[in-house]
Amino acid sequence: MTEKSMDYTFLADLHKEFAPPEDGILSRILHKDERVNITLFGFSSGQELSAHSAPTPAILYFLGGEAEVQLGEDKVSAQAGSFVYMPPMLTHGISAKSPVRMLLIQIRSGMS
Repeated sequence: MTEKSMDYTFLADLHKEFAPPEDGILSRILHKDERVNITLFGFSSGQELSAHSAPTPAILYFLGGEAEVQLGEDKVSAQAGSFVYMPPMLTHGISAKSPVRMLLIQIRSGMS
């Protein structure tokens, strides 16, 4: 069940709302405004998001699955419950070791 209003978005269960794809990478924007962009990602096993950087701070929260995450020069293992905060311009990438569900929260700077 999804409810939207001018003030909030409510999803009763992200796991039921979104399943990782059989093959590839799938994304679904949950909320986007001038302050924040929240996207749910699903990766099939073996899929990779190559190393890149972004101009905004970001948070990754893993809802399910196992992945290797590159954070600058480091590589860490992520699974359900793993949390990552990334400052602007940190090089990062993701390699799914199993089907993965991940929440990405991008924080816009320069708010007045």
